[in-house]
Amino acid sequence: MQIGNEIVTQQTTPSSIDLSGSWQLTSVDGEIKSTITLPGDVHTALHRAGLIPDPYFGRNEEKVQWVAQREWAVERSFTLQEVEGDWYLDIDYLDTVGSVYINGFLALEADNSFRRYRPDVSSMLKSGDNVIRIVFASNPGVGAERQKQQPFYVPYSTGNSPIPDGNMLRKPQCHFGWDWNIAIAPLGLYGTIALKKLETARIEHVVTRQVHNNDGSVDLTVTASLFAKHAGVAQVYFDLDGERVRLDVGVKGETDVNYLFHIDEPRLWWPSGSGEQALYTLSVELSDEVVTKQIGLRTIDLITTPDASGARFAFKVNGREIFCRGANWIPADALYSLSSPEKTEDLLQSAKAANMNMIRVWGGGFYEQDYFYDLCDRLGLLVWQDFMFACNLYPSTEDFLGNVAIEVDYQVRRLSSHPSIALWCGDNELVGALTWFEESRKDRDRYLVSYDRLNRTIEQAVKKALPGALWWPSSPASGYLDFGDAWHADGSGDMHYWSVWHENKSFDNYRSVRPRFCSEFGFQSYTSLPVIRTYAEEKDMNIASPVMELHQKNAGGNERIAGTMFRYFRFPKDFPNFVYLSQIQQGLAIKTAVEYWRSLKPHCMGTIYWQLNDTWPVASWSSLDYGGRWKAMHYLVKRFFQPVAVAAIPSEDGKKIRFSLVNDTLADVSVDLSISVLTMKGERKHLKDVQAVCSPDAAVTAATIDVSDIAEGTLLAWRFTASNGMGGEGHHVNGTYKALELEPAGLMVTHEYVEASGAIDINVTAKGLALFVLIESETDGKYSDNAFDLAAGESRRITFTPAHQLERGKLPDFRFYDLHSCQSAD
Repeated sequence: MQIGNEIVTQQTTPSSIDLSGSWQLTSVDGEIKSTITLPGDVHTALHRAGLIPDPYFGRNEEKVQWVAQREWAVERSFTLQEVEGDWYLDIDYLDTVGSVYINGFLALEADNSFRRYRPDVSSMLKSGDNVIRIVFASNPGVGAERQKQQPFYVPYSTGNSPIPDGNMLRKPQCHFGWDWNIAIAPLGLYGTIALKKLETARIEHVVTRQVHNNDGSVDLTVTASLFAKHAGVAQVYFDLDGERVRLDVGVKGETDVNYLFHIDEPRLWWPSGSGEQALYTLSVELSDEVVTKQIGLRTIDLITTPDASGARFAFKVNGREIFCRGANWIPADALYSLSSPEKTEDLLQSAKAANMNMIRVWGGGFYEQDYFYDLCDRLGLLVWQDFMFACNLYPSTEDFLGNVAIEVDYQVRRLSSHPSIALWCGDNELVGALTWFEESRKDRDRYLVSYDRLNRTIEQAVKKALPGALWWPSSPASGYLDFGDAWHADGSGDMHYWSVWHENKSFDNYRSVRPRFCSEFGFQSYTSLPVIRTYAEEKDMNIASPVMELHQKNAGGNERIAGTMFRYFRFPKDFPNFVYLSQIQQGLAIKTAVEYWRSLKPHCMGTIYWQLNDTWPVASWSSLDYGGRWKAMHYLVKRFFQPVAVAAIPSEDGKKIRFSLVNDTLADVSVDLSISVLTMKGERKHLKDVQAVCSPDAAVTAATIDVSDIAEGTLLAWRFTASNGMGGEGHHVNGTYKALELEPAGLMVTHEYVEASGAIDINVTAKGLALFVLIESETDGKYSDNAFDLAAGESRRITFTPAHQLERGKLPDFRFYDLHSCQSAD
């Protein structure tokens, strides 16, 4: 076996040969030769070899466009002592149009990065050295050719995709750009690449179906789909947490083998915050293969019953309605080689730490790797799973739809046993896209029929693979076969509400709609200064510099961030404070929406903001920086997503402010609420104390304040403690922050290294009023709290946990921001 230039000889041929590792990488024209590690992507391999600059730095995105325009080949050797029997290649996540050769024989023509391929290669192998070669076509080149072959032009979103015709390919659509992603159309192989011997049979899929009986017991039916090339008898073992059984079954071709486990006293799986994430280990085993899955026992329903406002949209788990608090997920990195299970886990842990219980896997990226869903199972994060179609129109030719049907069947059967999977959604914003293009506006019937063919193909494939699956046709959608405007109509279904960002409306406009479930809404900020320094030099630290503009992919985004500051704040004094203030206003925008929509419970039963994470360092709507740092907003998210929360919400006429108390827990909670005003000197003047009770899964008004009770030059503040130990605080400005005559906060800081943990305790004390105190350092790590307020004389102890162990006695250089110092030249 040859790995790179090293030959490894197998003394006896195993039944499975892992072909991952070092391969030779060449441009098909022969001009460029290097190595690549598979799984991996071509751009990262070229960068590591010094053949292209870092695509993420400066304006290098413009310098690497040629890579996607070329054809590339990867090749390696392996040695077989014996070739008797049946052999097949096992390949998945091949991106995207590739021809696979064994010893010069064509083994596979692949054109869908979302499928698994298992071609028979028995006749192509030989004793001794063998060569496998994969030739990758240019994705943009193939896309252009396929567009020409369509019976009519199929438009794509040019604003999102500067690289054209990505909608022709079954590949992550954001690889061609997006209003937050680098546009370089990467290619490579990101999953399994192995040669396997087919003994009696192999396992194609393991799918489970659960029936929850009236007596509380559960019947779990496990279906193992086997493939055998020849007739034979396979010994199949089913094991559920140690309960093991053997079945001897005759096999030839495709054979389904079923076994039913009866569980008398099941431990149920619950979303985070609603109960434990009980998991069972299920395995299906043949003589030379075992597939292991973690299974959670739970029921899940989508409630869409009509009511006076339209129709509900609520998830019910184990008989209990769950208010969904979460964010949209995009790929963890624009380049696969720079991602990892560890980085993904860090991002999902941050979601859970911010009190989330749902993640929406958005339809312009990947069906994620198995470990992603395993993590969501363990963390209790429900998954809204889009199929991978986003913001474009798509072909409806027979070959394209046939390819899609196979993709859907594979992905549903691969993922459906995860207890975290809550919903299968046909696409992202394709209904709206029918109105975005001149072609579809002029000939709506043609494009609507074309869309319907695609949508029905997906739906039928889902229901065939998983009878009883929770299916939603598109996001947003007002209902089944409802092609209305779910960006502005809020009575039914799920809503994408973008008027505040894209239409430049004020934050209080979020309170003009009453969504049943808002699955997208967002506001941009800049990525944090330490992250900006990874791609920009000091000369570029200006929002109008070419580098900063290249790292802003939404047309007019920088102007909108700055314009919003003029609306609400005094302009920041320098670039670092501009970055800081952009993150504060981002958090305030999303806080305004979430607090109001949560107060409408049970009318509204979900807020999933756009977006959790970034694919590269860029100005975006994310609450986590590229690399996983928490932006200021993520600290606010942790507070306004707390299961028991208090928020101040002004009345429509602006004369009163009501305090909304929300309880997402299973038990009654009583809350002690202390309401006060804060002067510009930071004096806290008590207004009233309130005791309030909220029943489980409800929202009530705990108190109401007349705006006239808030003296000019003061702001409203409150603190609360709940009977279950939760608590919090907040403030509300009746007007704009720029109208406040803020005085210096006079922050005083001490640090203390904690020997036992390696963390650093930071004690912050204010002499005056300190709003949105933010601590930042070049040293990567997380803070126990951030973007917090202090009144005069108040202190806060913050624990900073570095991502990597610090050199003994060496403290990071912390920077401190607050609203007054941000806007003042003092």
